[in-house]
Amino acid sequence: MKSFLFRLYLALMKLVARFTPMQDNKVVILNGAGRSGSNGYLFGKYLEKSHPEYEVTLVEPWPSSHLPLKTWREIGAAKFVLTTHQPFKVHAKQINIQFWHGIPLKRMGIMANNTTRKTDQRNAKLWQKNADIVCSSSDLYESLMSACCGIETNKYQKTGFPRLDALKSPAISKKQLLMDLFKVEDADAKIGIYMPTFRYEMEDSQIMRQVEQGNFLTLADFDIEQLNYNLKQKQQYLIVKLHPYEMRLFENLHSNFSNITFLNNDYLNQQDVDLYELLGNTDFLITDYSSIYFDYLTIDKPIIFLTNYLQQYEEKRGLLMGPYEDVVPGICVKTQQELLEALDKSDQFQQKRHYWLNLSNQVQADSNCENVVKLMKSIRG
Repeated sequence: MKSFLFRLYLALMKLVARFTPMQDNKVVILNGAGRSGSNGYLFGKYLEKSHPEYEVTLVEPWPSSHLPLKTWREIGAAKFVLTTHQPFKVHAKQINIQFWHGIPLKRMGIMANNTTRKTDQRNAKLWQKNADIVCSSSDLYESLMSACCGIETNKYQKTGFPRLDALKSPAISKKQLLMDLFKVEDADAKIGIYMPTFRYEMEDSQIMRQVEQGNFLTLADFDIEQLNYNLKQKQQYLIVKLHPYEMRLFENLHSNFSNITFLNNDYLNQQDVDLYELLGNTDFLITDYSSIYFDYLTIDKPIIFLTNYLQQYEEKRGLLMGPYEDVVPGICVKTQQELLEALDKSDQFQQKRHYWLNLSNQVQADSNCENVVKLMKSIRG
């Protein structure tokens, strides 16, 4: 019922916005990716800094049923509507540029195990009707997206993703990051970041209960004191960046441990940065089935993969490539003990990372953002 009412609301607002005169230099960014590697947010910052000839409006959170009429008129006035999730535009004369928010590793849409045929068909129609241009990084990306969403090949443009530009030039120095998050100065520090996928969709109350109790790694042998001790011995510092849903499970997102800290959106908003604007200063990534690892290949740092719920996740939603432990370019671990051992090992996966980087990112440009601007200018007439 809520879904039907929201679609009705969107239809009414689109009708209102349709009567606003369109402006060729007007760009609206519908950002549904928050501050966690948002192509939309980062591209908007680039436009405001480097291309003042464009008038940019950032709409977030998106989608929302609480936008004022003024915002809907802004949407209606835009020549270009840029989206990070489902493609959207008010009328046919607008150009929707679809950024999306990650190279798909998990099955979604038509390919997913946990969606309905009716929903899949509705989403495929939205892509066919509203997506004019789909920004791409590679043939691999296009194959994966089309498998999931039924996107026609002529919609793709290999511009690269704006978020990858931010990895190359962090907005916050490593020294400042250490001081802000850990209150230390350590010239020899190694900063790691843990970013799991959306684990709630496994529909396992036991997993959520572990997270709520502080076991953010959801490992059977989890011991945060031992983890902190081992990190401290190796001058390693771990940033924990959970999915927004999981962050809400914690009453207090503050760690009492010297070498472990939680990163929430408050810090990112205070600094006016996206996560990717500090990610380049990290030295290793720990993840499970999050597609962030494709992006992390850009900075060529070690990656560790937690696979303790791999079988359950494959059954519930599914993965697009496999066998997973053979595909991923890093050590796979199932226990905290294995994780600690992995943190001690030398990097032996650089060649495999380079292989997957070349497959997933064929756009080797100085500025992916500028590639998108050039594309916009080429279709303005």
